Amino acid sequence: MSADLTRTDVIKLIALATQPLNLRGVYLTSIDLSYLDFRNANLIGANLSGSKLHKIDLSGANLSEANLNGADLTGANLEGAVVRGASLTCANLSRANLIGANLSDACLQDTKLEGANLSGANLTIAYLRKANLIGANLIGANLYGAYLSEANLEGADLSGANLTKVSE
Repeated sequence: MSADLTRTDVIKLIALATQPLNLRGVYLTSIDLSYLDFRNANLIGANLSGSKLHKIDLSGANLSEANLNGADLTGANLEGAVVRGASLTCANLSRANLIGANLSDACLQDTKLEGANLSGANLTIAYLRKANLIGANLIGANLYGAYLSEANLEGADLSGANLTKVSE
């Protein structure tokens, strides 16, 4: 699906859905999808750049290779989501729930993750240059091979995190 959708279109799709949404490759750029339910949705390769996604529920969703550059996901729920290889440059994930999320090979450059819960998250080979991780919960997270140059980890909890081959 490669058509532009509006918030109204998406709300109608959610209301009619009898199974998780399949929005693979869809363009949802610069629209407000805050507070909507996208649990277990297929958003592989979707373009959500610049969208307002406050407190959206993306738990269990597949956002592999998605474009979330500049998206505002403040307080979003991405627990168990697959965000592998996605681009989240300059995105805001402050206070987001990313427990157990797979962010391997994701680009999180200049991303705000202040107060985010990344416990048990997979951040292998993630690119976190200049990321703001102030007060983030990274307990038990896998940061194997992650790139953390100029990242701010002030007050972050890295207890039990795998920091093998982390680059600074």
